[in-house]
Amino acid sequence: MKPDRESRGEIGPHYKWIALSNTTLGILMAMLNGSSVLIALPAIFRGIHLNPLDAANFSYLLWILMGYLLVTAVLVVTVGRIGDIFGRVRMYNLGFAIFTAGSIILSLTWSTGAAGAIELIVFRMVQAVGGALLMANSAAILTDAFPVNERGMAMGVNQIAGLAGGFIGLILGGLLAVVDWRWVFLINVPVGLFGTVWAYLQLREVGERHPERIDWLGNITFALGLTALLVGITYGIKPYGSSSMGWSSPFVLAMIIGGIAVLGLFVLVERKVKQPMFNLQLFSVRAFAAGNIAGLLSAIGRGGLQFMLIIWLQGIWLPLHGYSFAQTPLWAGIYMVPLTVGFIIAGPVSGFLADRYGARPFATGGMVLAAVTFALLMSLPADFSYLPFAVVLFLNGIAFGMFSAPNTTGIMNSVPARNRGVASGMRATFQNTGMPLSIGIFFSLMIVGLSSTVPKAMFSGLTTHGVPAALATPLSHLPPVAYLFAAFLGYNPLQSLLGPKVLAALPAADAHALTGRAFFPSLISDPFQHGLAVVLTFSIVMCLIAAAASWLRGGRFVYDEESQG
Repeated sequence: MKPDRESRGEIGPHYKWIALSNTTLGILMAMLNGSSVLIALPAIFRGIHLNPLDAANFSYLLWILMGYLLVTAVLVVTVGRIGDIFGRVRMYNLGFAIFTAGSIILSLTWSTGAAGAIELIVFRMVQAVGGALLMANSAAILTDAFPVNERGMAMGVNQIAGLAGGFIGLILGGLLAVVDWRWVFLINVPVGLFGTVWAYLQLREVGERHPERIDWLGNITFALGLTALLVGITYGIKPYGSSSMGWSSPFVLAMIIGGIAVLGLFVLVERKVKQPMFNLQLFSVRAFAAGNIAGLLSAIGRGGLQFMLIIWLQGIWLPLHGYSFAQTPLWAGIYMVPLTVGFIIAGPVSGFLADRYGARPFATGGMVLAAVTFALLMSLPADFSYLPFAVVLFLNGIAFGMFSAPNTTGIMNSVPARNRGVASGMRATFQNTGMPLSIGIFFSLMIVGLSSTVPKAMFSGLTTHGVPAALATPLSHLPPVAYLFAAFLGYNPLQSLLGPKVLAALPAADAHALTGRAFFPSLISDPFQHGLAVVLTFSIVMCLIAAAASWLRGGRFVYDEESQG
């Protein structure tokens, strides 16, 4: 059902700015919430009286970290397709309302211990449904609202809000968690209520709608296959038996192999049904296929970087520069601000230029520059000088700002108006799938690097400071993920691993040295640097392949509705 020109005219010339400001607010809220929860996890676990570093509680930590990502990755295509059928604005507005409701019930979590963790996980998944509705439909709403020659600029502003929200959330989460962990969720409520009311009052359906049947079999096989695959990858970083990782676990293997098999079945289903959820014919459009491949590779290359940078800052650099482990989560967010600044500068500028010259030069150049910045990060020592680190982060923000908006605009311009919802959902699926894939790969590569060098260094350091060999041996052979997550969460790893009883039995000077700011960073800095080199090499390869895929998209291309009938 296509809106007539008269109904479009009634909306007025200012409607596009209403659409941009509201969708920007929605993406900002969703991304801000995700990173603020990330940084406030220690306060959240203390609030529900659960130790996230206890081996028995590791699954709760994984699901609170990854559950939101898994749900959004699985749902965005489905809700984008539903938006094409029932209205993108209707689905987007519903997403704002669900996300706000999820924030309210998260702040009201009533249980403690394991029950409290399960409630948080479930309520975060409810919130993720709202986030999926927002992400899947926002790009389609902007594409509907803006003329072709302004879409890149609009996408740039919208995606700046996403990245800026992610890093503002790191700082805001650190500040709010000091007051009360519930504020991390409550801060969304006034923004969400305002945005929901504003969306329902002001946004209009200006895109095409084509009532069709929902592809239930396609939806089910896709959801089951992708969920199984991502759950398997997530649990791959969890220790299994005597192994530091879980890639040999029968559960992990079954989930990954089963997930891939079900996704293969999904492709067969989509080739047979008349009205598929995942329109495979869109991949015959070179600009669409190349843009999505580049987006997936970009997300895999960059997705886990934030975790690595946070561990680098919180576990090594900040303690060596006088910050207590309790302070490091907040200051890690502050010291990563140059990355956001670079993105803010490059995003709208590259989007504006892409409207004129096409996505290829900017998206391709962004990926090449990203590879260069990863190589520069690799060249820095573990205890770096901040200025060159900040410059590299700034250039990395420039690189991904150059890529993001032009790539999204190129994808959305390449599809018919009737398919914009599902195209936006497919784009978001590749991007959101790349994040958990990247985290699993990054942590696995880092753990391999640490496992070969840390045990000997830790055993020597512990016994030198009076820890009995019988206790130092099992501690030195703990899975690296234990102290990586300790550093990531802002805990003093040695204080958490040794515990108050062991520390009390040691001479005061030795206990002070082991739990001081220098011992753990000095212990882990060289092994971390080795692991980081492996991780960043992988990122460089992903970015260069993404650059090649982006170049293959061809010149500027906009789907011509009239010539296609």
